[in-house]
Amino acid sequence: MEFVSKIFALAIGAIFVQNFVLMRFLGLCPYIGVSKKVDSALGMGMAVIFVMTMASTITWVLQTYLLVPLKIEFLQTIAFILTIASLVQLVEMIIQKLAPALYKALGVFLPLITTNCAVLGVAILNINEKFSFIESILYGLFAGVGFTLVLVLMAGIREKLDKAEIPESMKGMPIAMVVAGCMALAFLGFSGLKL
Repeated sequence: MEFVSKIFALAIGAIFVQNFVLMRFLGLCPYIGVSKKVDSALGMGMAVIFVMTMASTITWVLQTYLLVPLKIEFLQTIAFILTIASLVQLVEMIIQKLAPALYKALGVFLPLITTNCAVLGVAILNINEKFSFIESILYGLFAGVGFTLVLVLMAGIREKLDKAEIPESMKGMPIAMVVAGCMALAFLGFSGLKL
């Protein structure tokens, strides 16, 4: 039962309390860039969930069984970026083959997952927090779910705002920044949770 409560706390922490976009301010480029339509935001979110989960798995194994035993931990960032880049290439090929419309909608933002600091942040946090193998996988999954949640919420709000009467000077990026700030304030309310 203790393991289940620990996993629950990990999930709530990664999705709401320490959300990578709204609390750690990582992954803002796709958050603002892809959040114009809900369907493309959901597709990007699914790709990020997959990449974060797989990156967490592979980088934990890489750190534990290669970098630490060989005492080459200083290569951690390079090794992690290469791992993430390989995973993103795999995801890009799969999406291009299975969902060409989504691939076209995501455009340049799909390859940008490679340089998405949220993905690298999850991999490094798994090591710094000394998570076990299972915890690392789950933390990557939950962080991806949190990323997807705020991406889809932002896309839904922006779709509604496109139809709303707002001053011309606030249309586009200005209103997106205001909404992002309001969402960050709303998620700040979760920081009071004691897990």
